Amino acid sequence: MTRTLPVPPALVGERLDSALARMLGLSRARVETLVDRGVVLVDGKQVVKSHRLGPDEWIEVGELDTDPDARTDAGTHVEPSLELPVLWADADLVVVDKPVGMAAHPSPGWHGPTVTAAIAAAGHAPSGTGAAEREGVVHRLDVGTTGAMVVAKSPLAYSSLKAQFKERTVDKEYHAVVHGLLDPLEGTIDAPIDRHPTKDYKYAVVAGGRPSITHYRTLEAWPRASLVEVHLETGRTHQIRVHMAAMRHPCVGDTTYGADPTLAASLGLTRQWLHARQLGFDHPRTGERIVVTSPYPADLQTALDRLLDGLPS
Repeated sequence: MTRTLPVPPALVGERLDSALARMLGLSRARVETLVDRGVVLVDGKQVVKSHRLGPDEWIEVGELDTDPDARTDAGTHVEPSLELPVLWADADLVVVDKPVGMAAHPSPGWHGPTVTAAIAAAGHAPSGTGAAEREGVVHRLDVGTTGAMVVAKSPLAYSSLKAQFKERTVDKEYHAVVHGLLDPLEGTIDAPIDRHPTKDYKYAVVAGGRPSITHYRTLEAWPRASLVEVHLETGRTHQIRVHMAAMRHPCVGDTTYGADPTLAASLGLTRQWLHARQLGFDHPRTGERIVVTSPYPADLQTALDRLLDGLPS
């Protein structure tokens, strides 16, 4: 079986092996084997596994029928899966710990695993209105961002959570490791965001864009990077990534928004260091304040440990 995939905007700038593993739900070793066999083409040409993906490129992958993780039965498509830990669940909602490489819901050009499919497969039936593939989704995390994400399982929860996000009563706390030292160490970024004027796969601070407000606080600093706590007052696409880049402190590993790839490489990162650490909201049925915390995934913890150990200098 051969599949042809466009490069999703969230994975532009990523290494081929890392991005393709996320898109197909395969191991890095399996992807490297396919590349070494010459059955992975980018825009019709063989490339090395470290090739950085561009915004308009297409990836063609052959020999997928030999991979048990990507087989189809009786001609039906089986969506690649990733483990999806559950942080909280009841009859009205489920809060999942979204891994890297998983989209919130299906969308054009995305053929990898999704939160909606994973929770349905685990027996948590989402509920909401609108398009069926987005049922239950009240907010989203980027493919390359990990952490706490809530999905509604009842009409009551869907309506209540949508209203809470709209009214900005949901506490969305992120942790990010960014380049350099922010000055001031704590503050608010109030800058409108919209599509980048020349690169439609990116967003940027643009005059006349949608109002966007980010509050940040430096938790720890090293010679070349800082760990910051971020609270979003608004929820624009790529908001933290865009605002930090606009301050010339992009998230480490976020090459799409100007991060230095050498620092990420020294920390073992293949994506941006950005994690949805905590989510706080009022329970739709009981009114109780629910606060759910997501631990750092292994790759982000490893990078943080290297910084704590004094690397790189």
